[in-house]
Amino acid sequence: MRLPKRDRPGWVLPIILIPAFVLASCTTMKPTAPVIDTSHRSRSHESRVRYLVIHFTQLNFERSLQVLTEGNVSSHYLVDVDPPVIYRLVDEERRAWHAGRSFWKGDTNLNSSSIGIEIVNLGDDTQPGVSYAEYPQAQVDAVVALVRDIAQRHEIAPHRILGHSDIAPQRKSDPGPRFPWSRLAGEGLIPWPREAVVREALSRHIAGLPAIGWFQEKLAEHGFEVARHGELDEATRRVIAAFQMKYRPAKHDGEPDAETAALLDAVTQSQGLEIRLPDGSVSAYPRR
Repeated sequence: MRLPKRDRPGWVLPIILIPAFVLASCTTMKPTAPVIDTSHRSRSHESRVRYLVIHFTQLNFERSLQVLTEGNVSSHYLVDVDPPVIYRLVDEERRAWHAGRSFWKGDTNLNSSSIGIEIVNLGDDTQPGVSYAEYPQAQVDAVVALVRDIAQRHEIAPHRILGHSDIAPQRKSDPGPRFPWSRLAGEGLIPWPREAVVREALSRHIAGLPAIGWFQEKLAEHGFEVARHGELDEATRRVIAAFQMKYRPAKHDGEPDAETAALLDAVTQSQGLEIRLPDGSVSAYPRR
């Protein structure tokens, strides 16, 4: 049988030589980026940042910096003590791991929608007999300026400037009772209970303290995650203590007393909150 030419012994397939630079260019070729026209802008948008959460580190500066840059937690900002240098550790458009499991007014996973500020402060991890560490005035000034800047740029609503203990009261107590929330209120950065409303409510609650279920309902209405079973268990005490640390820091024992009830009345009433305006005047702050 006569073999086809390609099957005959000694027949060799032709070799096509491809220049090496052609092969190299094929393997490294990347898709071109799309051309995007940005000449038209929608007016219906807002910042993805809806919350600002304040923490203390419970560590000195060196350890705080190490944990926040090398560990499994992070924060957008770290504010040192002396001098009160503000360090940006995570860009604001990136998500930092500072909030953990969190809840406020039905929103969860606040890492995804917040900016975190860590303040170098030993918190409740101080020497024996001392309940929480003080915040030096210069450091507070730096924090106030930073809060104002972030809130203005991202148009964060005043009632969404919170502490870690607000969004995770079962796990956290920071920034603690020494943090001057009233200073932030005086600067017009957060709403504050109206004194007249608190006084009126206090007289009623001294006469008769509401049931535990009432406290739980009001705490939940304010924004906390709290069970509503009518029992004063340890979890409920932690939530009450978190509320007291912000609005009545002199006594934050978790006890549902008349003053705490009056403050809860104020923060949950439609006209129970006020906020200072840039011109120094005070205006009612609608409950959100």
